[in-house]
Parts: sequence; structure tokens; C-alpha cells
Amino acid sequence: MVGAAAKRLFREENAAAAHAASRIRIERVSHGFDTPAGRLEVLEDVDLDVAPGEFVALLGPSGCGKSTLLRLVAGLEPASSGAIFQDGAPIIRPDPSRIVVFQDPTLFPWRTVRDNVALGLQAQGILKQEKSRVGAALRKVGLESFARAYPHQLSGGMAQRAALARALVNNPRLLILDEPLGKLDSLTRLEMQSELVSLWQKNGFSVLLVTHDVEEALFLARRVVIFSPRPARIVAEITVDRPYPRHRDDPVLTGLRHETLERLGLGKSW
Repeated sequence: MVGAAAKRLFREENAAAAHAASRIRIERVSHGFDTPAGRLEVLEDVDLDVAPGEFVALLGPSGCGKSTLLRLVAGLEPASSGAIFQDGAPIIRPDPSRIVVFQDPTLFPWRTVRDNVALGLQAQGILKQEKSRVGAALRKVGLESFARAYPHQLSGGMAQRAALARALVNNPRLLILDEPLGKLDSLTRLEMQSELVSLWQKNGFSVLLVTHDVEEALFLARRVVIFSPRPARIVAEITVDRPYPRHRDDPVLTGLRHETLERLGLGKSW
């Protein structure tokens, strides 16, 4: 009995740790690529903290290096210089606690929605004992009735929900979003923005989002970080001190939108 109780406590502690939000520290990170035309510098001396449970959006000109920074935080490749830490430990490889959701859902067409969502647990060899997490993730995104459907049977918004469920099933401590709503129609995108806020609030993970949509950044994030053209440097940070749910006609958000566009060099378009 003591052994069973100890095992139960161990599982509960692990579950609590899995749901804890991560702190991310980016210290003086620079990065570049060697090309046939020479060295291409993409990031320059980037310093950034993401507090546990914080929702941070990254804005900047197209191609400036925002998505590259997400890849470094995800552990998909090492930075040329500087260091990135998760909860004080250096990030040197991918980890299930840091999950990336891309612009394209990248679902496997031969797998059902349920099987696509289960992929991470299957890869970790824990699907059999943790299969209930698949159903829970599908319920969180409202796709439980489409568990047996295939990707070609889903709308764009539903496919992106499936991609989010595939991320959530891993109980991430950091959700890394690389323009996940960029290819959705405008109405579906507005709906998914509200759903993202709801999922973040319910699950408590940290979020790092890249978007080119100023209104989206201000609607979702607690803090908006603005980058210069390549090589990307942080040129401004804007705190969005507004309660949730937010309203798009909030005059404070309207003022922050003007300020953000000014910081991006687009003030004359306002």
C-alpha cells in the first residue's frame, strides 16, 4: 500500500510539474546562416525574458528573423552565439515541454484526427497509459465529434484546432506559435484568437507568438516585442495592461495600435 501511495504521489507531482509554465531567458543571442553569397546575419544581440504564464507576441518586418528566434527557443537548432534557458537550464535540443504550432497544421493525411493528436504520446512510448489525454485535448478544442475524421474532411479552422490539440496533449509548459492563424479566413481567425486566449487561460502555459497582425498581437498578448529589420534587434516593448476578454474597440487598444505602428515605421498609415 505504501508503494502504491508513493507511486500515485509521484504521478501527481509529475502531472503538476507538466502543467507548470516555463520561464524563458534569451541572453545576447545572435544568429546567422552561411549562404553562397556570404554570411547572412538574422538576429543581433537579442535579450528577452518570458515570465512563467506570460503571453508574449513578437512583431517586426517580414523576414527579419522572428521565426528563426522561435526555432532557437524550440531547440531545433543552436544559436550562433549567446544562450537560451528554460527554467534555468540551457536549451540544447527539442523537448515535449516546448511545442511549436506552425502556420500550416502539418497533419498526416493518412491518420485520423485522433491519431494525429496522439502522435506525440506515441513517439514518447506512453500512449497506452496516457490515451485519456487524447480525448481531453480534443475536447479542449471542440473536436471530440471529429476524432475519426481525416484531415481532408476538416475546414482550415478545424485543422488548426487539431494542430493545437496535438500540442496540448503533451501538457506543454511553453507553447510556441509561428503565425498559426495566418492562413485562416478573417472570421475564422477572429474566432480562433478568442479560443487561443481561452486555452492559454485554462492551461496556464507560457506563450511565445510570432504574428504580422498588430491587432492580433494586442488582442492576445500581455506584452508585444517589436523587432527591427534584419538582423533583428529588439527596438521596443509594449505592455498591454488590459483585462481579458478584450474588446477590439477598446480606446486603450486603439491607442496602443497607433503606438505600435509608429514603432514599426508605419505611423503614416494610421
